[in-house]
Amino acid sequence: MKIYISADIEGVTGTTAWDEANKTHPDYGQFQTQMTQEVKAACEGAMEAGADEIVVKDAHASGRNITAAELPECVKLVRGWSRHPYMMMQELNGTFDAALMIGYHARAGSTQNPLAHTMNSSKFAWIQINGMEVSEFLLNAYTASLEQVPLVFISGDQGVCAEAQERIPLIQTVPVKTGAGDSTINIHPKLACDTIRRGVRESLGSINPACCAELPAHFAVTIQFNDFKEAYRAAFFPGASDMGTGRISFSAAGYLDVLKIMLFI
Repeated sequence: MKIYISADIEGVTGTTAWDEANKTHPDYGQFQTQMTQEVKAACEGAMEAGADEIVVKDAHASGRNITAAELPECVKLVRGWSRHPYMMMQELNGTFDAALMIGYHARAGSTQNPLAHTMNSSKFAWIQINGMEVSEFLLNAYTASLEQVPLVFISGDQGVCAEAQERIPLIQTVPVKTGAGDSTINIHPKLACDTIRRGVRESLGSINPACCAELPAHFAVTIQFNDFKEAYRAAFFPGASDMGTGRISFSAAGYLDVLKIMLFI
């Protein structure tokens, strides 16, 4: 069985402030360790379910957070950014039996996590598809659907887990934290790992092909930039339109085209 894992840090238990997700800050180390341990737990759960090939995409910031030596030997770790349009799902293709998400977080504007954002938080205030503000979960769930790979498990904050169950009712979720203003309420780090390992094992025990987010027939995308000058520049990309007030829009018939445009802007 071949399994794909996309991992972020803002949704692991404990992370609360941006300093804790920043490689250059003294607080970062303990949360890098927890991210690694939660990914390791997911890998162990997958192996208990019969996985013999696992690809992990380190999908936070530099893409160089997970300590590779802590992972099982059957794991291939994707570090850094190739600039492939799949971004946080780089190397995913139709040969995988299932996909998992670890350490994911609520969308930009959510109150479920003080670290809530969608993609590049320094550039984008929010992203809408067909009039709905979207999360990194949904963007990447659509990528999995594009490759027809069932997305069977997600861990992270309560907000993203609730969204995942709404979009993919049969997905297994493990919420490890919830937000309250500028604070988080977190379960114990060891309990998070133990629960993730069990949840992954259960989710892979019988992979349901229905665990795929439904792809829209057409994509109307609106992106609100933090800096109106960035929006002005991005509006010159072929097919994009400047909506004023730091906002651009574009349309696409296929999701890969959406990903390509987002990559280049």
